Amino acid sequence: MGNGNGKKKENRLLKAFESSIVIVLLLLAWSLIPLIPGVTLPRFFPSFLDVLAAYGSMIERGVLWIDISASLSIALTGLVLATAAAIILGLLLGWFARLERYLDPLLQILRNTPVLAILPLFILILGIGDVSRIAVVFFASFFPTLLNTIQGVKNADPVLIRAAQSMGISRLGLFAKVILPSVVPYITAGFRLAAGVSLIVLVAAEMLGAAHGLGISIWTYQFSYQIAPMYADIIALAIIGVIMNWLLLKLERFLTRWQEKTH
Repeated sequence: MGNGNGKKKENRLLKAFESSIVIVLLLLAWSLIPLIPGVTLPRFFPSFLDVLAAYGSMIERGVLWIDISASLSIALTGLVLATAAAIILGLLLGWFARLERYLDPLLQILRNTPVLAILPLFILILGIGDVSRIAVVFFASFFPTLLNTIQGVKNADPVLIRAAQSMGISRLGLFAKVILPSVVPYITAGFRLAAGVSLIVLVAAEMLGAAHGLGISIWTYQFSYQIAPMYADIIALAIIGVIMNWLLLKLERFLTRWQEKTH
């Protein structure tokens, strides 16, 4: 048993090393190349050591955490609200074909409308504030989960459905015990897509006017030509995206663990 656990730990460490080696080498090169005599990086591409120094200054002044918390609070609020609404509507549209036929044309129009194109409309109606940014994130995050949920309901195993019906299960019982479990993997996949989209549109929305947030911070640093802090915020956004994706992968595996046991 001990040897088995030891091998699993070694395998995890090896996978972590293989996954990170390229990034580590790139960061080392980014840090060391400017130290080579005669090598000068362009002004728009500071050394990674300068970016790290910018992090130190931003943390000392407390602005980094303020911007991160402001962006995350907006992104998570819009994402959670959109996911809840998308799951409910997606289950209804996937279950009731006639309702889908009525609403599908409208949903297709909205889904194919670029969210940044209607961002001025949100600002006009809701003003320049958190409410308009939450609405933008909601709009952009809604459709990935909605479409995946509808697809999940439609792709429920027909063999399981017929087996349940042959045992006299009620329509509500069929929905709760057969349809819902089969939809979970689709919902989690849509949620992961929506999480990535939420960060993208939030940064764009913040650049049009926000007191705090990574988007307005990046824009301000770029406008004042503070390149190292700008890179620091961009890297912070990338790290947040990676962490969110990792957490959602863990959630997906937890919610679909029953599938692994059946294989």
